[in-house]
Amino acid sequence: MEFMKSFRQKGGAQLIVPKGRWLTGSFNLTSNFTLFLEDGAVILGSQDPEEWPIIQPLPSYGRGRERLGGRHISLIHGDSLTNVVITGNNGTIDGQGKMWWDLWWNRSLKHTRGHLVELINSNNILISNLTFLNSPFWTVHPVYCSNVVIKDMTILAPLNAPNTDGIDPDSSTNVCIEDCYIESGDDLVAVKSGWDQYGIATSRPSVNITIRRVSGTTPTCSGVGIGSEMSGGIRNVVIEDLYVRDSAAGVRIKTDKGRGGYIRNIIMRNMTMERVKVPIRFSRGANDHPDEKFDPKALPKVKGISIIDVVSWDSRKAPLLQGIEGAPFEDICMKNVRIQGLSPVYKLEL
Repeated sequence: MEFMKSFRQKGGAQLIVPKGRWLTGSFNLTSNFTLFLEDGAVILGSQDPEEWPIIQPLPSYGRGRERLGGRHISLIHGDSLTNVVITGNNGTIDGQGKMWWDLWWNRSLKHTRGHLVELINSNNILISNLTFLNSPFWTVHPVYCSNVVIKDMTILAPLNAPNTDGIDPDSSTNVCIEDCYIESGDDLVAVKSGWDQYGIATSRPSVNITIRRVSGTTPTCSGVGIGSEMSGGIRNVVIEDLYVRDSAAGVRIKTDKGRGGYIRNIIMRNMTMERVKVPIRFSRGANDHPDEKFDPKALPKVKGISIIDVVSWDSRKAPLLQGIEGAPFEDICMKNVRIQGLSPVYKLEL
């Protein structure tokens, strides 16, 4: 990779984490830096909420995604960085998220939970060859970033852990996600670009996103989701060689009134699904908004979606393509899509 050559030429620091279990609170990365976990190395997120300090909300969200005001910082954090590598010989970073999930389930969460890894306003990022476990919230969140590669990753959370998305590129450009296995309580991969009027005002789209050879399961959400926070716009996304099993949806486009923005030029091809409830779903999201100031007349524009070479076995429902009143989806092409439903015998056993 070209930026890795630049990294070597400029010099930089490397932190090698040896075999063992290492407990830590949130920490910041720096530019021209490699975090390397050796085989058997485990970084554990602290169970003390005070070691996950509160930071300002993202401009494109206007508030914490779950609660008003600020949000907890991620376990591994970086802002305005260049040339950063997070890698290793299959080491592990474990967010120990159960404490945070319990706060969410008990409705006693005061601030939005932190991510496992969040990089902001950064470029030339590589995340590879590691296992990420039990993130409190979305696992990997590059936001306002460019030139990001996430590859050869295993990302796991209990299937009932709330909102534990695997990888969420957000208002970012030139992102490649490949050869990853993900199990989570939410979308395996979700492409985002801001929330309602804050995302519209920030106007930072997600552009040139490639997602390939990703596999996994999520019982409540989708293999790849686009939105629902997409108010800054999303375009030029390629999803290919996707394998999803035992999930609520295979691929989903989620929008809503008040979102504004656009989703266009999306290619989905060569996807295999097994026991997925709705293999292809385009519909409204959860009708959630940051505050009462959103404009219900700000309607998203969805145009130019190609879905090619799809096989879905033991599907429970047909694909759902449902636009928004006043904002119909346009130019949707489906080619060589095969959907096989459950057998009558199996239906009788339910």
